[in-house]
Amino acid sequence: MEDNHSHSNKKHRNLVLSILLNILITIAQVVGGLISGSLALLSDALHNFSDVISLIVSYVASKLSRQKASFHRTFGYKRAEILAAFINASTLVIVAILLIIEAFKRFHNPQPIETSLVIWLALIAILANGFSVILLKNDAKNNLNMRSAYLHLLTDMMASFAVLIGGLLMKFYHWFWVDSVLTLLIALYLIWVGFDLLVKSSKMLLLFTPDHIDIKDVVRAVHQLPKVNRLHHVHIWCLNDEELHLEAHLEFKEDISLSEFDLILHDIETLLHQQFEINHVNIQPEFNKEDPKQIIVQD
Repeated sequence: MEDNHSHSNKKHRNLVLSILLNILITIAQVVGGLISGSLALLSDALHNFSDVISLIVSYVASKLSRQKASFHRTFGYKRAEILAAFINASTLVIVAILLIIEAFKRFHNPQPIETSLVIWLALIAILANGFSVILLKNDAKNNLNMRSAYLHLLTDMMASFAVLIGGLLMKFYHWFWVDSVLTLLIALYLIWVGFDLLVKSSKMLLLFTPDHIDIKDVVRAVHQLPKVNRLHHVHIWCLNDEELHLEAHLEFKEDISLSEFDLILHDIETLLHQQFEINHVNIQPEFNKEDPKQIIVQD
């Protein structure tokens, strides 16, 4: 328990440090973009600002998720991090669309750019975002909320690399149209990354069955147990990244006692956890009850 608490505190410290770094980068890039006239630098600043918002949302959601359940919030705030991931993914896509619009406008009217300032600010952004990426990398593996924050920072680091390359090309070859092309490429990459995260978080918010779960396989596995007749009214969903729930009705072949049901329920819980990583099971036992017996029933 203490290890989890220590890990959580470390995760929060890493988020706060990443927020502060991105605030400094955003301010520097906005000022530098206005002075240099670089749309790519300003687009990177806008992306960095979305990073700041996403990291703050992730931090708040991570803090909320630790609060205990109550009579009014029986699940607590366990789904706060999924909501944060959805918000962060949405901002990635929205920012990308705005950048595409601006890139097309600038492409038809390229402007001279102060390249030295662009190059130095891109280098600073690469170093700062790279440090933030390293801080959040481990937590991003098992947490959708942290992954959304991590992806924001990773894509921004890659965007800063693109800005750096563009700055060098503009400095030595005076290809000022490269600024618009890089902005467009950055935006398209943001849409690709953001859309995937948006789909995953949306599925979890809508209580869809996880992609790796085949409900028919779950039903077949339960049906192998003795005295079990039919599993129906099945719902399987992720409450968050750590909790996978199953809710269902279970019809028995005979009128068993409550103590027998407890033993069978224990076998079901063990089976579902070992084979499907389902760690919360809620079963309604039935015998000769007249109700629909389909696996999926619209309740």
